[in-house]
Order: sequence, then C-alpha cells, then structure tokens
Amino acid sequence: MVVLGIDIGGSGMKGALVDSETGKMLTERHRIPTPPSRKPKEMAKVVAEIVKHFDHKGPVGVGFPTVIKNGICMSPGNLHKKWLDVNVKELFSTATGLDVTVVNDADAAGFATVNYGIGKGKQGLVLMITIGTGLGSGAFFNGELIPNFELGQIPYKKHKKIELWAADSAKTRDGLTYKQWGKRFNKFLKYVELIISPDLIILGGGISKNFKEFKEYITIDTTVVPAELRNSAGIVGAAAAAIHKNLKDI
Repeated sequence: MVVLGIDIGGSGMKGALVDSETGKMLTERHRIPTPPSRKPKEMAKVVAEIVKHFDHKGPVGVGFPTVIKNGICMSPGNLHKKWLDVNVKELFSTATGLDVTVVNDADAAGFATVNYGIGKGKQGLVLMITIGTGLGSGAFFNGELIPNFELGQIPYKKHKKIELWAADSAKTRDGLTYKQWGKRFNKFLKYVELIISPDLIILGGGISKNFKEFKEYITIDTTVVPAELRNSAGIVGAAAAAIHKNLKDI
C-alpha cells in the first residue's frame, strides 16, 4: 500500500510516499520549513500543503515531536504552548480531508528502524534516539514498541531539560565543535544508560549521518550505532504507523 509519511520537526516538515510493505520511499522528500510560530493552525496548513504536493488521496501517517496519546498532544515540547491538549489527529484530518494517524516522531523513527533497518530482529531493550531540535526517544522490547519514552525531558542543571543542552540545536546555538558537542551528548547517554540499561542504542536524525565525527567521544558501555535509514526513518515510520494497528491505537 502507498502511504504518505510526514515527519514534523522543529525546523522542517518533510513528507514522501512510502511502500508500507517494504519501507521503501517511492518519491523524493518534499520539505517545507516549520512555521516560525510553531502554532497548530499554521502547521496544519503545511501538512495540507505536503498532501497537495503529492496529490495524495490515501492514508497519511505523521510523526509528531512530542508525546501523543489517543491522537492528543500531551505536552507542547519544543512547539508553541497552544499545542497542549490539541487533538492533533483531528486537526490534521480536517485540514487534509484524509484519515491521518499521528504518533510520536521518535516512536515512528524507531518503528521504521526495528522493522526495516538495523534494529530488525534485535532482542532486548532497543532504544532509538533522534537528534535534532530536541532529543526524541523510542523504546522497543523484543521488537514491540513501548510508547512515549521522552528521555530528552530529563532535567539537567540550570536547564529545564537536557535536550536544551545536548541536542543538535544546542550544537548550532552554542557554536560547538563535534568534540565539544559529542561530550555533551555522551553525558546524556550516560544518564540514559544509568536509568534504563538498554541493550542497543540506535541514533537517527540529520546529524547521525556524521556519526564518525563524534563516535570517539561516546564512552558508554552500551553499543551505539547510526540508523541505516538515517533522516528518512521518521517518514517511513510515520507511513507505517498509518496502517499498523498497534501504532494507530496509541
């Protein structure tokens, strides 16, 4: 089945048509910058624009960068505070006139990775961490999703949450080298390892393609690898969510 997958980030909203059986993207990504306001109505319009670009009439899956329960935004995260308690599924479905499934973006990226990528067949606790404007995290035990892990929200020193200090956006904001940022990110991974002791950590997001630049600064005991799907994992996973019962029920 051909499904439109949309990955929403703090800086960009990207979509592509995906073969839900194989996880292959059938088109190039179409990217539109996230509206500066990051408010619901403005972002819903962009989702509708992406649907129109592909002239898509079928199911749509959206990876959303915060906690989603039963289609409702439980925390605004890095978006505008007006997102709190919004029924995102209903908002996007109305804006597009299509059936839209909405899941946490890191859960979507992780689902793609454990079903189509390097995490396929891996047993134990596998953690997917997406590095971007924030630090998203998706957890899987023996291939089954444990929804809405938000490890980027861990409080850290004077920062409200550790993702404000250790995400890719912090690297850009503070003008950090890969060595400087890599040590920050490693600190985050040390907390993750201490709290949940994963068996494998898979890194996604745009910066994961530069894994070799900061690999040497990661010193935790847990194996850490970049996702094969890289920056397309969010799109592929969002598309799969649109037809996968266990994800649609989140």
